[in-house]
Amino acid sequence: MPRVKRGVTKQRRHKSVLHQTKGHLGVRSRLYKRAHESLIHALMYAYAHRKQRKGDFRRLWITRINAAARQEGMTYSQLISGLKRAGIDLNRKMLADMAVNKPSDFSEVLSQARQAVSP
Repeated sequence: MPRVKRGVTKQRRHKSVLHQTKGHLGVRSRLYKRAHESLIHALMYAYAHRKQRKGDFRRLWITRINAAARQEGMTYSQLISGLKRAGIDLNRKMLADMAVNKPSDFSEVLSQARQAVSP
């Protein structure tokens, strides 16, 4: 079996890891072993937080919808219930966008939901 010298491959891998950890504090961006640990954790956090971000945005949208609905004298739960009864399929992202950027359209949707809740 031939002998394998790993100089170039090892250097390339180390260089890649050090390049990816540029911006990490102190030794975490300078020494390979510490940088590799830092990179593994950073990639794990990035993966987990991509999933977490979806929940964060949903919470933000719900807060915005609730605030806009309360200005019109209706709660969030009443609004969502009314929309389902009225057969209006708008997701929370679109509702929140309407509440912030197009309040007149949001109030129209809200009035339809109000009619569906109390016929």
